[in-house]
Amino acid sequence: MTTQLRMYTINRGKMDDFVRAWKAGVYPLRQRHGFRIEGAWILTERNQFIWLMSYGGTDWEAKDKAYYASPERAVLDPDPAQFIALSEQWFLTEVLPRR
Repeated sequence: MTTQLRMYTINRGKMDDFVRAWKAGVYPLRQRHGFRIEGAWILTERNQFIWLMSYGGTDWEAKDKAYYASPERAVLDPDPAQFIALSEQWFLTEVLPRR
């Protein structure tokens, strides 16, 4: 299982708008594309949205590209990306077994 940590610094005053757009669009669409959302959090002090996403297959890059190229992603309204000032992404190495 591959897991990715994503940290987004959100434009000031736009966290609520971003969270609404993410929950209505990105969250269900990522699941339909075979990704598992492990959790999502807000780090209020830094105006950051943090989430973990996993995929059980071996073709993460192909699945991720297919997600971004999908017609459903193209028409997300509002597009959550408009609220992101900085996006950081890292693949994680598991230390403990999953529950």
